[in-house]
Amino acid sequence: MSSAITAGILVHVETFYQPDYSNPMQSEFMFAYRITLENHNAFPVKLHRRNWHIFDSNGTYRTVEGEGVVGVQPTLQPGENYQYVSGCNLRTDMGKMKGTYQMENLHNKKLFLVEIPEFEMIVPAKAN
Repeated sequence: MSSAITAGILVHVETFYQPDYSNPMQSEFMFAYRITLENHNAFPVKLHRRNWHIFDSNGTYRTVEGEGVVGVQPTLQPGENYQYVSGCNLRTDMGKMKGTYQMENLHNKKLFLVEIPEFEMIVPAKAN
């Protein structure tokens, strides 16, 4: 699990290996991650975009950028949280991700970036 607070937004990440959707013989490893966002500010915020940096343990690197998360651009009032689950495929049994969310302060309409803390994705047998 990884957590970070940036500009009053807490980002908490949990990862899960998905053996039923993986094929190690073909170098296909699927992971799910659950992200919880909490607004610790005194103003509402809206998530506009995401930008991911994905690293396989073989040195492969890629980025994924786009609007919202899982097809939505959630708004969080002060004290509210939002949770979603998504996934990432790797070509190796270990990797990591990190990134940023572009969010908007809905009171003053200013955009700001929120850090998504780096988190690891490791096949459970590999961790032993």
